[in-house]
Amino acid sequence: MTGQITGRRSLHKWAAAVAVVLGATALWGGTASAANIVTNPGFESGLTGWTCASTAAVVSTPVHGGTKALSATPAGSDFARCQQTISVRPSTAYTVSAWVRGNYVFLGATGTGTTDAQTWGTPGATWKQLTTSFTTGPSTSSVTVYVNGWYGQGTYYADDIVLDGPGGTNPSPTPTPTPTVTPTPTPTPTPTPTPPTSNGKRLLVGYLHASFANGSGYIRMADVSSDWDFIDLAFGEPTSVTSGDIRFNRCPATECPNVESDADFIAAIRTKQAAGKKVLISIGGQNGQVQLTTTAARDKFVQSVGAIIDKYGLDGLDIDFEGHSLSLNQGDTDFRNPTTPVVVNLISAIRSLKARYGSKFVLTMAPETFFVQLGYQFYGPGPNGSADPRSGAYLPLIHALRNDLTLLHVQDYNSGPIMGLDNQYHTMGVADFHVAMTDMLLTGFPVAGGATFPALRPDQVAIGLPAAPFAGNGFTTVAEVQKAFGCLAKGTNCGTYRPHGVFSGLRGLMTWSVNWDKYNGSEFSRNHRAYLNALG
Repeated sequence: MTGQITGRRSLHKWAAAVAVVLGATALWGGTASAANIVTNPGFESGLTGWTCASTAAVVSTPVHGGTKALSATPAGSDFARCQQTISVRPSTAYTVSAWVRGNYVFLGATGTGTTDAQTWGTPGATWKQLTTSFTTGPSTSSVTVYVNGWYGQGTYYADDIVLDGPGGTNPSPTPTPTPTVTPTPTPTPTPTPTPPTSNGKRLLVGYLHASFANGSGYIRMADVSSDWDFIDLAFGEPTSVTSGDIRFNRCPATECPNVESDADFIAAIRTKQAAGKKVLISIGGQNGQVQLTTTAARDKFVQSVGAIIDKYGLDGLDIDFEGHSLSLNQGDTDFRNPTTPVVVNLISAIRSLKARYGSKFVLTMAPETFFVQLGYQFYGPGPNGSADPRSGAYLPLIHALRNDLTLLHVQDYNSGPIMGLDNQYHTMGVADFHVAMTDMLLTGFPVAGGATFPALRPDQVAIGLPAAPFAGNGFTTVAEVQKAFGCLAKGTNCGTYRPHGVFSGLRGLMTWSVNWDKYNGSEFSRNHRAYLNALG
């Protein structure tokens, strides 16, 4: 469910857009003077003090100051982040800056306890300074400062990273989560729309680490809080990328000493279902790349997913295809009539599962913004084949299955800046980002200047969020989340972005994950369950 998603762009197409965004991005030419509390800020001691992606290295040229600098290259679904957790004081103003070069470079801070800070720029082959600021929350004792690149935009460099402000006491080590955190078929009759579930109740959806612990601890099914309405088992993964053969392996006792038996796990699922909860198998995640390139893979997907659902008596399926699972071939330009086999076969497979299990089958999807809202600007490889073919690649899936879709909860995190319907770029971590991204789903939008992707019903849409600062990039505080939800559902307390309507039926919130929420003192579920209940 994690991994910053922003795609390869044709740079000449992005020139005007970058100019707009950089109006809000500070690029300085002078030297900062700071009380720097970063360890090894100029990488003179290698990567000491930093946690970095596998492609990160220290180089002797180019450098901004001293004799060393950081070099990192985004590869695949990795955006080549390098980060450091630093002790700070509560309710204190800080400024973070870095000298960078490269096509696209991001700088920011998470875990601030208020609004996380992020800025970015396109300095190219010359050194430029990025800077942004934040104020820590009243109980904040540490923040994580980071720098990273952008998918497909080549190597970036960073040097002389500064966090200007007073240091605090040394924080306890912060757990590092495993990111989590996307032929023409024979026409089939349009299925009867799936009726809204839970009698219109606002929903809380949470992913349960069922096959791994991920540093946050294993939670038995019986111990999952009753605050959660949909519980997505993470994850079902393929035996190989193109096999279509999905397996769900429960967490081994060596990793999860408190794991329950299959019999107890299934019994607990039945208890949850008797209480009105829905338990789904989620397919994919960051590590579970699934490409149904052939009809044989399609059929195996149907058979193997059905076997998992039957074994555990599950209510349905969540599609969490990330990375390179979905992309569009050159010439596949109409989301209403897709021709790319991995898309066509997935649509067909899900329709088969829906037909098998009937109207009560629950279908949810958790794409990243890159696969949905980015389609407003870019769709597939584009007319000249230079764009990232994954751009907007979920749109044909969502559109074809909209009558079967129970809930779409786009991951409003691990995202680069995305253009909204106001033709302005919005950055994750604040209310306006969630309002702008959700408004696109509830209003509809032209896909890359062409045909309009029709709006979804409000009861089909939830907002996807990380449960805690260490669960995903772009953490949004409780207050900002509820500000966004109130703006969309009630038309009140809106910020700069104004949605195109009041969507009183907006269904709820999704989070990665149940485990990280509990690890964080259940802040997400406790606060948002009460808020959604009061909202009615």
